[in-house]
Amino acid sequence: MQATTISEVHTVSHHPTVDPHHDLKLEESGKHDERIEMRAGSSAGDSGAASVSDLKAQTKRQRLRARVQFATVCGAMYVAGWNDGSTGPLLPRIQEVYGLNFTVVSLVFVFACVGFLSGAFANLYLNGKFGFGKVRSVCQVIAYAIEAGALPFPAFVLGYAINGFGMALQVSYSSFGALSSPLVATQFAQLPHWSFHYLCSLGISFINTVLLIVVFGLKTQDECLAKIGQPPGEKGTSEKSQFNQILRLREVHLLAFFILIYVGVEVTMGGWMVTYVIDVRGGGPSSGYISTGFFGGLMIGRVGLLWVNKKVGERRVLFIYSILAIGLELVVWLPLRVSIIGIFLGPMYPIAMNHTVRILPEWLVTGSIGWIAGFGQAGSALLPFLTGAISSKAGIKSLQPFLVSMMAFMTVLWYLVPRTARKTE
Repeated sequence: MQATTISEVHTVSHHPTVDPHHDLKLEESGKHDERIEMRAGSSAGDSGAASVSDLKAQTKRQRLRARVQFATVCGAMYVAGWNDGSTGPLLPRIQEVYGLNFTVVSLVFVFACVGFLSGAFANLYLNGKFGFGKVRSVCQVIAYAIEAGALPFPAFVLGYAINGFGMALQVSYSSFGALSSPLVATQFAQLPHWSFHYLCSLGISFINTVLLIVVFGLKTQDECLAKIGQPPGEKGTSEKSQFNQILRLREVHLLAFFILIYVGVEVTMGGWMVTYVIDVRGGGPSSGYISTGFFGGLMIGRVGLLWVNKKVGERRVLFIYSILAIGLELVVWLPLRVSIIGIFLGPMYPIAMNHTVRILPEWLVTGSIGWIAGFGQAGSALLPFLTGAISSKAGIKSLQPFLVSMMAFMTVLWYLVPRTARKTE
């Protein structure tokens, strides 16, 4: 549902190509392990020390490494999406097994929120200390091991807190993961050993952890960039800490609250729609597949509407998507329309992150996206919990008007986000 895998993808995969005004040094060990050290030239007129033939000799290997790094990060995003798509189909079964009302079962979202917020604060330290992905993936392995045992509810929700911590570091939805997990979770929700679904999650997370360690080791972001022949990220000149600079930016907080509401709407629909269809529409055990339709719509929207985003303009098109999604929500709550709503909601998250990159200084982008995404992911706990609390009194039929109001609020927040960057020290 994104410190972040998003920022890793941005930094690892979308950095500029090697500047010809950089000097290159090639160091080879006995095991042929290579490392590119890049040093900026003293002026624009300096020429690279490495010959053109040396640069070309490295390009193919570096490109291969970059593809491997990108594929590994995509795998981590898949696990994030898998987690987000699992809760909805299993929620009615969890409620039945533990004998819980809507409010108490919503504690799974609350404890995930605690984990998300903790992870958002810890991100800047852990990302630089342990490198890409290891802490987050290990947290998920531990969480799924707890949940698979169907332990008493307090221990079960503790697993959600640990998972939330890891997810805040790995945040960014992978819609493909969220599309596929309901297909599996719906089947397990009908079996006596329903919690064994988390063994599947455990296996996927373990594989992800191994791949992250093999590909990235314990290297920092700049070391990983050097491996693929790209310069380190731009550094700020301010004496203030990066965290302090980030928290002083109004743009960051507006974007964080926008993402909080957006993710909350997305997870509320994906998490509670199955319960809604079963209780209000008289759906059967296969209602969990509706989550697949919703997350499938998200995936289609994020990929299939890229050309629309570019043609209309990302800031303007997000208003259009919001109006269309609200309009569909106001009509009739049917499975087909849920998928279409997903199509219009899908592009919003990457549009917001792209806008973050455009309006913030480069040296603050990684940390800012980590904070925005980590704080925003708290919405995946806050809004679903509010839904459960309201539903305990007004019934699950209150889901629709609640979602409409949140979509409208989200649109207002987007209007308040600055269009252009402002100068920052």
